[in-house]
Amino acid sequence: MRIGELAGRAQVSTRALRYYEEQGILSSERTPSGQRHYPESAVDRVRLIQQLYAAGLGSRMIATFLPCIDAKRAEPEMVERLRTERARISASVAELEEAGRRLDLLIELAAHPGKRHCPASLDAQWTAGDVAPA
Repeated sequence: MRIGELAGRAQVSTRALRYYEEQGILSSERTPSGQRHYPESAVDRVRLIQQLYAAGLGSRMIATFLPCIDAKRAEPEMVERLRTERARISASVAELEEAGRRLDLLIELAAHPGKRHCPASLDAQWTAGDVAPA
């Protein structure tokens, strides 16, 4: 199938498909006129790539990991790299949760101006329920 058809069926842009090829995580054959041609299996491959990106993996890690998926086997080093990625993502989630907590405090202060004392900082010791009445 041609690039436009693959893009439509996999629900990605043609630009994304070209990028995947540049990163070595998707391949195509070229017609004599230079047009890309993909096998039917490319639809599933692109969906897998999208899922790996959604899981927080970057293109380098995906390029390293796809051969493990194809072989249905991962070396212990790859498993450890995935565990490290998981820990990195968990740390990012914790940071986002803390940012959300601070925003909750700011929302509380903004929604009730003059009714609460503004804390000197938004450190973890403060929650929206802890803001003292004026």
